[in-house]
Amino acid sequence: MIRKLLRKVFGGADKPRNKIPAPTVVGVAQHGVRREQLSPAARKVCTVLQEAGHKAYVVGGAVRDLIAGIEPKDYDVATDATPEQVRSLFRRSRIIGRRFQIVHVMSGPETIEVSTFRALHDDDTPTDEHGRVLQDNVFGTQGEDATRRDFTVNALYYDPSDETVVDYHDGVADLKKKTLRMIGDPVARYREDPVRMLRAARLSAKLGLTIDAETRKPIREMSELLSNVPPARLFDEMLKLLTSGHSVACLKQLRAEGLHKGLLPMLDVILDQPMGERFVWLSLENTDGRVRADKSISPGFLFATLLWHEVLKNWEERKARGEHATPALFAAMGEVLEVQAEKLAITRRISGDITEIWALQPRFERRAGKFPYRLLEQPRYRAGYDFLRLRAEAGEVDMELPDWWETFAHASTEERAAMLLPETREGAARKRRRRPRRKTPGEGGGGDLQTAAEG
Repeated sequence: MIRKLLRKVFGGADKPRNKIPAPTVVGVAQHGVRREQLSPAARKVCTVLQEAGHKAYVVGGAVRDLIAGIEPKDYDVATDATPEQVRSLFRRSRIIGRRFQIVHVMSGPETIEVSTFRALHDDDTPTDEHGRVLQDNVFGTQGEDATRRDFTVNALYYDPSDETVVDYHDGVADLKKKTLRMIGDPVARYREDPVRMLRAARLSAKLGLTIDAETRKPIREMSELLSNVPPARLFDEMLKLLTSGHSVACLKQLRAEGLHKGLLPMLDVILDQPMGERFVWLSLENTDGRVRADKSISPGFLFATLLWHEVLKNWEERKARGEHATPALFAAMGEVLEVQAEKLAITRRISGDITEIWALQPRFERRAGKFPYRLLEQPRYRAGYDFLRLRAEAGEVDMELPDWWETFAHASTEERAAMLLPETREGAARKRRRRPRRKTPGEGGGGDLQTAAEG
């Protein structure tokens, strides 16, 4: 920290390791992005900061996507204002973060993430034994902020006031050339943050970019560094990848770069099984289609499909050892999620969605008596049904089963009654074994039988 202060005050001590080039100001005629294409909230945040005397730019992925002709999902703003100064300018805002403080500014339904320009890393920056940066809460200049970003296409600063892009590392040119290039030495940058390797695969697949040879070269041999990344960060990055609308291309890119091993441990095995592989690709294609159609998607449903075949395998092994079907299924589900949690910190809410979808699958086989009516009333019925149909499309179960349920769900009361299958011997035996209801004092003989509880 003292070295950084001396460098800022005297300008010469302990120069940063990365040389900061002079920026190029790219006009709208070259990049083609008009201010009207930005969200109103992003324009407003930049305007308020600039009117208060600060520099403020829309930055990163939003600028990259707009130049590439893709509508951004969210917007980030970079500024020379400190978090406290930003907070004071916006009533609906809050400071968050430990490693590096940022400000969330709420404007209508949008949340704009505002970050202060960050300084370059130097010898005083705390890292672990592998070189991964642990603490990063030091402010800097715009040039430093651009140079410390990962890829050139992410180091672009758009000024809504004059519709120019400030470009320190030829990111606009790289976008036009369809090239993904790391800023600085790729080996050092991957050590600082191994998640950048996953980002390279995701961005190249999403934007149709070719990874620069120098950027790509170290990835395969450095992939083991991902084991040192906190599971929560890996989960966030994998969720971005799988819900990008290009998950099929992203996963294929991960495999091509040798990055898939260990991220989804169960998926490594599944993709080597013909039926499992077909099931996974169908799931990802379905998710991509929904994202591109701007429909809602469920992370729980997606992860349920990715891990289902390992649950099946575990379940069958347990039943073969003589365990009862239902307890064996829940034990298999718990074991698979526990193993997966060692790499990806799947949230409790998403884990709950996953287990509910899995637990419904055996119940679709029961199409007699009151079971079908009760299953239709389950809150997760639709997700469970969609999962069942996906299994049928992959050839895991007969398509007759989801077709029956689709018809049953939309049939009249009389039609439903006619569709029910005959009771099995096991079901009839359970009915015969029902215990008589206990008489209350003063109650006469007879009385109804107590309905057996459904498992």
